[in-house]
Amino acid sequence: MRNEFDFAPLYRSSIGFDRVFNLLNNAQRFQAVDTWPPYDIVKAGEDEYRITMAVAGFAEEDLSITHERNVLVIAGAKPDQEDMQYLHHGIAGRSFERRFELADHVKVLGASLKNGLLSVELKHEIPEEMKARRIAIGTNEVKQAKEETGPLQIEGEKQVA
Repeated sequence: MRNEFDFAPLYRSSIGFDRVFNLLNNAQRFQAVDTWPPYDIVKAGEDEYRITMAVAGFAEEDLSITHERNVLVIAGAKPDQEDMQYLHHGIAGRSFERRFELADHVKVLGASLKNGLLSVELKHEIPEEMKARRIAIGTNEVKQAKEETGPLQIEGEKQVA
């Protein structure tokens, strides 16, 4: 049984959260959850994250990591080995593509492959102009600028007067 949530009431009292509501709606639409390859998402610090994915049998040249706008795509494809005849084929080596939705201002710092584990380091870096700042009471730059330049006059009035 699947529950669908109606986000319409939230649209009335929130501004700029359209992307969040779209993410939640898209998450509800996933029918089949692909669990291969297995992965972990770890919060490594205050603003640092790590995705570790088990990609045993894949070499660096078989993997690709792409950072598009707010989406991290990790894909793997092994070249077919037609000359192999398996008596038992238990190691999964099928192609995959895993997508991770990233918040705004999340940057990919780097990736490494060691012992069959692919690790991708991420950091959430908020630009200085978007960080919270304290506003002093009693200073208004716009008001001060008007006082320094005097009252504004319309050009047409200057010519007539």
